Formats: sequence, C-alpha cells, structure tokens
Amino acid sequence: MEIEKIQSEGTVILTLNGRLDTTTSPKLQEALTDALSGNGNIELDLMKVDYVSSAGLRVLLQGEKASKAAGKTMNLKNVTVEVMEVFDVTGFTGVLNII
Repeated sequence: MEIEKIQSEGTVILTLNGRLDTTTSPKLQEALTDALSGNGNIELDLMKVDYVSSAGLRVLLQGEKASKAAGKTMNLKNVTVEVMEVFDVTGFTGVLNII
C-alpha cells in the first residue's frame, strides 16, 4: 500500500492506494499516529482501496478513537463500493465518519 500525505488548510489528507490488510495496516497505523501528532483533522481518501481486512478495520477503529480523544475528527471519503460493503456488514458505517 502507498500512502500520500498532504497538509491542506488545517487538515491532514492521507490518500491510500492498495489493499488494507494484515501486511499493510501497520503502515496506516504509523501514518495516523503521525497525523494525530500534528495540528488539524484527518481525512482518509479511500478511492484507490478495494479491500479492507479485519486488521485494517482495527486500525481504522483505533484511528477514530484516537482522533476523538485528541479532540479531532477523522473522515473517510471516496469509499469504494467493495469497502463500503465491508463497513456495512461489520457495522462500521455507524462508527466511522464517512463523507
């Protein structure tokens, strides 16, 4: 997985490209931890993500909890149909901020 980071008007935008699974979720965890240490909210662009495993869901949930604890928001945008189905089945649509 590739992660591109852009700082834009008080928001850190992380654009993900590839599969979010056991192998790649530590990379996202590191990027989220880094983004949370800075100023502003977090936006994850999932347009180029076609698969999310349980390990990926765990990292997203941890990111959501950590952002709330830090007084920030974490939004997910451009969620693909395949990933949205995973969020629907697991109940994550009610937990994550999907815009």
